[in-house]
Amino acid sequence: MTRERGAAVVDFVLALLVLVPLFLGILQVALVMQVRNTLAAAASEGARVAATADRGPGAGIAATREQIGEAIAGRYAENVSVHPVSIDGAPGVEVTVRARVPALGLGGPAIELEVSGRAVEEPER
Repeated sequence: MTRERGAAVVDFVLALLVLVPLFLGILQVALVMQVRNTLAAAASEGARVAATADRGPGAGIAATREQIGEAIAGRYAENVSVHPVSIDGAPGVEVTVRARVPALGLGGPAIELEVSGRAVEEPER
């Protein structure tokens, strides 16, 4: 019986060696997905702003950057572009956001994300 003293501590440490990296990996994937979804939502909103009749591409870029800056961080809004597209034969606008998201902690290798949002242009009145 005295030989089993401390066995619970060893079992606990062995379980932690498996569970902690698993938990941190799931947390990191969730953070990358949150950044991706935020960038996609901001790109879609920027495309809607750029497609309105009284605004242009510059307003779409500004709206996209503002939303990204408020939601996560301005450093993700450094590479935003707008260009015209055809959406089912109708003139439209596409806003594209490119960002590097750290995959392993703050200083680890980064994942390149590219998301875009589209909107059909509002006709002139």
